Amino acid sequence: MELTADNKLKKIIVVGDRVLIKPKKSPEKTNGGLYLPPGVQEKEKVQTGYIIKVGPGYPLPLAAEEDEYWKDQDEKVKYIPLQAQEGDLAIFLQKGAVEIVYEGQKLFIVPQSSILMLEREQDLV
Repeated sequence: MELTADNKLKKIIVVGDRVLIKPKKSPEKTNGGLYLPPGVQEKEKVQTGYIIKVGPGYPLPLAAEEDEYWKDQDEKVKYIPLQAQEGDLAIFLQKGAVEIVYEGQKLFIVPQSSILMLEREQDLV
């Protein structure tokens, strides 16, 4: 199997309450027709991008059941899942994001607390 950027992205595991976001291409000119120099959009306080990976969520502390010593201790960590899902368009605070470059792509690792709003294609019922 040939290793491509998409195959490598599948191997990435996002930790905890974080999501991996691919930034949306920023406009190159303003509504008035002025061309923006590179980097202007990157300095904005709020960014938008598509979520490509989601972490497992917020870990829950294990309940101590000392009185039931005969039960097998289940050491698996349980998580409260995140609201964000893969494919969502996220509007997030730049201040909380960590910028990385992976396989030549600029990506952001963002905690869910820095996400202001999500747009999802499917209807929320």
